[in-house]
Amino acid sequence: MSDDSDGTAQSPRPGPSPSAPPPSASPPAPWEVLLPEEGATEDMAAFLAGLLLPGDLVALSGGLGAGKTTLARALIRELADDPALEVPSPTFTLMQPYETRAGRAIIHADLYRLRGADELVELGFDELAEDAITLVEWPERLNPRDGEILSVELSLRPEYGEGARLVRIGATPGLRERLDRARALRGLIARTGWDDADRVPMQGDASSRAYERLVKPSGETAVLMIAPPRPDGPPVRDGKPYSAVVKLAESVHAFVGMDRALRAVGVSAPRILGENLEAGLLILEDLGAEPVVENGAPRPERYSEAVRLLAKLHAMELPDRVPVSAGIEHVLPPYDLEALLFEAELLPEWYAPAIRNTRLPDAARRDFLTLWADALQDFLADRPTWCLRDYHSPNLIWLPEREGLERVGVIDFQDAVMGHPAYDVASLLQDARVDASADFELRLLGLYIRERRAREPGFDMQTFARAYAVLAAQRATKILGIFARLDRRDGKPGYLAHLPRIEGYLARNLAHPALGPLRAWHATHLPSLVAPPATDAPPA
Repeated sequence: MSDDSDGTAQSPRPGPSPSAPPPSASPPAPWEVLLPEEGATEDMAAFLAGLLLPGDLVALSGGLGAGKTTLARALIRELADDPALEVPSPTFTLMQPYETRAGRAIIHADLYRLRGADELVELGFDELAEDAITLVEWPERLNPRDGEILSVELSLRPEYGEGARLVRIGATPGLRERLDRARALRGLIARTGWDDADRVPMQGDASSRAYERLVKPSGETAVLMIAPPRPDGPPVRDGKPYSAVVKLAESVHAFVGMDRALRAVGVSAPRILGENLEAGLLILEDLGAEPVVENGAPRPERYSEAVRLLAKLHAMELPDRVPVSAGIEHVLPPYDLEALLFEAELLPEWYAPAIRNTRLPDAARRDFLTLWADALQDFLADRPTWCLRDYHSPNLIWLPEREGLERVGVIDFQDAVMGHPAYDVASLLQDARVDASADFELRLLGLYIRERRAREPGFDMQTFARAYAVLAAQRATKILGIFARLDRRDGKPGYLAHLPRIEGYLARNLAHPALGPLRAWHATHLPSLVAPPATDAPPA
């Protein structure tokens, strides 16, 4: 997951989402598909099964013999991942529940013989359906209900062959969004030649993105990235949502633009093999999974190459606009004072009360922000460069078959901004998940400085070292707040295991003379975050 993002999808703002039609618009037309034989019906069932979540209801309608039970049986077997599962018709029992191997509940109901709504109440239909995927034949006999509904209407079409059926599929807004995305994905996979591949879920992050590995029978692989446009969250500052304040990408366009821009300057970002920008779908080159760490510690030769790659990028004149597709550009936003301060404020807002049981008075919080503004102000005027923000071990892949700096594969750069070069160096050398000594950090800082001087004889080492300490401290401050929030607000305590390491980084950075006033603030309000005098500091 990104250490620089919220880590969670933002709550949608009140009113219709950007992808929903305005209230006065006509509902989208149903999706119509001709199913020429029973195998096509089973394929459709497999497709629809991938859309469904607990609480969804599938309303199966059509005349007698139209194929409702055939489709329902295929859906249940797909959801249960059991092609041999016995699926009797529930015509006489009204309801047939199933428990899948994954613990997911399914209900199959046939209401043809329903005598009245009271009969469903006696069977506990509403309670069972609340957390199950429910398939209902003759759904017109149900009372009106809330929740997501997938409407599937089947009709025989003998003019196209014996057993041919036409299916018309509609959905309530939430399920319609899933349906449209799945259709777009189906089309993308087909036209790029990956329709015979198995889809294997990959470990993702806590954001709204998801990843799958596509594996062809030949063994060839690619990565499917599912990144639907991010809905705006509630306003958090001056009418702007969190993502706008801290400059997080709103759509997959940012990833595509940065991917192509990085590859153009010789960085091993994954090639884009297929894309649907509107739906937020990409098929990417699979760079593999060989890490730059081993047993939780850096591999020195791989980290050295990652440092050299940053020095190469930072010595270049890089644009703040990158092409996405014909007529479309992505503009990298500035990593400005508003964003940096808002991120730093996560420490008094979340970390202090949640982890240190300290509720800071308003005056202390105002002083904190004033001191941070003073510390950061000097570096905002420096020549900005591409700041990838997530340049750390989870997003670096070693490519031993390539040569030179191209051995460092880079992923997860959609939140890139125009910022100070020291930020990404700090992201790498003060990784929240990696144990690295202060001596190792200093040696690689020295390597970065030598590489920059070799490319830019006028490179100012002292100014860079000061910026490194300040921005590394800001990053550690922010991550402490984010990880505390992930625990308290989002119920994800696993991130707390990294807090001691990040606290150590912050203490190390606060020992730098440039952060003396902030060190004094911490000594007063959060003394546990101030290092003893003997603690090593970044180079002065």
